[in-house]
Amino acid sequence: MNPSAHTPAGQPVSAEAVFRVRNLGKVYGTGHAAVRALAGVDLDLHAGELVVLLGASGSGKSTLLNLLGGLDSPTEGHLHYRGWNLGHAAEAALTRYRREAVGFVFQFYNLIPSLTARENVALITEIARNPMAPAEALAMVGLTPRADHFPAQLSGGEQQRVAIARAIAKRPEVLLCDEPTGALDVHTGITVLEAIQRINRELGTLTVVITHNAVLAEMADRVFTLSDGRIQNSHTNSTRRSVTELAW
Repeated sequence: MNPSAHTPAGQPVSAEAVFRVRNLGKVYGTGHAAVRALAGVDLDLHAGELVVLLGASGSGKSTLLNLLGGLDSPTEGHLHYRGWNLGHAAEAALTRYRREAVGFVFQFYNLIPSLTARENVALITEIARNPMAPAEALAMVGLTPRADHFPAQLSGGEQQRVAIARAIAKRPEVLLCDEPTGALDVHTGITVLEAIQRINRELGTLTVVITHNAVLAEMADRVFTLSDGRIQNSHTNSTRRSVTELAW
């Protein structure tokens, strides 16, 4: 999907925020076993932004990311993507949305061991509507020399960059990254975050990174800090710093 496309429901997209979230809530379970993961979240996310969601484990940031990505549905409130009511979409529409509009990067790489880096990326390009060539996506994350290596022949950081290449190969409007450096050492994590920054800068992809590491706040345009399922504070950085400038 893109700004000139239509939503899965066939409604024209608007020129407003990519995501418009109002009073968003999510409850898991019922009765005495109910757990409120999100409570009254309000935010707008715009094209081309790099946004960091900060918070400890259990703060609600992964739940929010899953709702934005169409992996889960809210219990209450309003969640709109390009004017389309994502929060009440049918499963078939959500599947199309995830396939066309969103790229996911998780803490663990989920690569297929029997396929090379190029072949892992090609799994996405074969089903995407307007994909990059696998070689182009791998070049964007600096892995051209490793394109024909299998995951077992790659370091953890290289495997994560293959996962990023796979996520961006379909040219998504939104890139959602859930603790993308959580399993990596600092040096390797910097390389991965540099790739994410480059994609955001060069492709104009709305990029949301969730982390518990406050150091990453300065790489973002905007930062939201979550606690107990709520946004406790937010701020805008006047200058976005490159990953290598952060105080590691």
